[in-house]
Amino acid sequence: MKTKHTDFLIIGSGIAGLRAALELSQWGTVTIVTKASIKESATEWAQGGIAAAMHHKDTPALHLQDTLSAGAKLCNEDAVRILVEEGPLCVTELIELGAQFDQTTHGYDYTKEAAHSQRRILHASDTTGKEIKKTLGNALLKKNIQFYEHTMASQLLLNTNNDCIGTAVITNTTESHIYANATLIATGGCGQVFSKTTTPAIATGDGTALAYHIGCTVQDMEFIQFHPTTLTMGDKKPISIFLISEAVRGEGAVLRNISGHRFMLNYHPKAELAPRDIVARSIYLETQKTKNHVFLDLSPIKDIAKKRFPTIYKRCLNAGIDITRDFIPVSPAAHYCMGGIKTTTSGETSIPRLFAAGEVASLGIHGANRLASNSLLDGLVFGKRAALQMSKLHPLTSHTLQTHHAPKTTTPTDIKSRIIGVKQTIRSTMWRYVSIIRKKDELVMALNTLNTLNWILELSPIEPELIEVQNLLINAMLITKAAYNRKESRGAHYRSDFSDTVPEYETHLVFSK
Repeated sequence: MKTKHTDFLIIGSGIAGLRAALELSQWGTVTIVTKASIKESATEWAQGGIAAAMHHKDTPALHLQDTLSAGAKLCNEDAVRILVEEGPLCVTELIELGAQFDQTTHGYDYTKEAAHSQRRILHASDTTGKEIKKTLGNALLKKNIQFYEHTMASQLLLNTNNDCIGTAVITNTTESHIYANATLIATGGCGQVFSKTTTPAIATGDGTALAYHIGCTVQDMEFIQFHPTTLTMGDKKPISIFLISEAVRGEGAVLRNISGHRFMLNYHPKAELAPRDIVARSIYLETQKTKNHVFLDLSPIKDIAKKRFPTIYKRCLNAGIDITRDFIPVSPAAHYCMGGIKTTTSGETSIPRLFAAGEVASLGIHGANRLASNSLLDGLVFGKRAALQMSKLHPLTSHTLQTHHAPKTTTPTDIKSRIIGVKQTIRSTMWRYVSIIRKKDELVMALNTLNTLNWILELSPIEPELIEVQNLLINAMLITKAAYNRKESRGAHYRSDFSDTVPEYETHLVFSK
């Protein structure tokens, strides 16, 4: 078996992983492993922007209050304080590296999104994530960093002291070991566990599953944020997962039902700028009521729509919709997981020398409902903080591998066709029973269905496609069990059988194997 040694290993190539790599390059050799192309990640897809209190009328204290309010009393205030206070410096560092955010004659063009009290969101047209990733990528090209693309992390490695000492990886069905002094998981979220999602195909919850498999603590998996507005082409055409940024509503677009009525005023005083969970749930309820889709009306901003949102304009035009004159049919889709691997504010997990940052990590920043445009800032701030903590570790003294788990069964020859079926069952089950509105009986049905798929976890993971489906199933089970156990409605987790009760406990649900 081939082996490689590096000082620092990063699994994932989104904003958290790249920012950590930039920091760690000062302290030793850095290796980045990514299962797809280095360009593919949820960061690349981020449209709206990055929130930071940099405007002269804004303050970190206001940003703190908005984040805590959106989080439905489940945020870790210390973590949020770090986010909002260190965020402006991290964004300034990004600008100094060359990030080009939109400007007006008066300075940066800050926009506003739901649940923000101030215009504090920097953006690069409607392709902010792409601009940030390009900036970090260009900076990393100047560093001595080794990239392994199309390489799947299949199992985290532990020594006899229970330290994480790296990972096993699979490239073209060939397994290798990469050993490291410290390992960072920055693999993003698990949105692909749902059949309707804004997330890229690679978002299969790999990092959470890898960490859970070796005994890491995970938390808050029930809190899945559903983005209210994705382009939908109706029942007769495939549903597009293309996201219509919340910034569109922040600039003044409104939601209308099939009759043209602006219905959000019936659900919340802030209407289209209510927290995401409320907007998504309102759209769902309105759709049930009218038996039809709802629409996003950009006529209030038609003079700026094409210039401000060029990507959305082009994508909708390809679907036969001119956003300067036509309503956009929209529906909610799974977007972001507030839960994941439990970490400290320095990225440490419950396993020594294993760190996590970005969407895969859960340290209570987002609480029960993420404030819009805080996710890119989260990856930037805590990717850097995890790297600083990793750089302080002394070299490993033992590389003796633990005896791992019982051998798995041989993989069937027809596994590819069976993988497709299992994946479809997971995704359709989760969307039907564990999505925007949940209730006990349906959660039980979901658990029963998922349990019938456990056989796939016993197969030897020799192909990335199999590993992904195993990871999807682990994430699906964690989400559903947490949703069943949280017997209240809070933030993005809504139980119709507990919808009228006042939340009685402010605690995190944790799981470990």
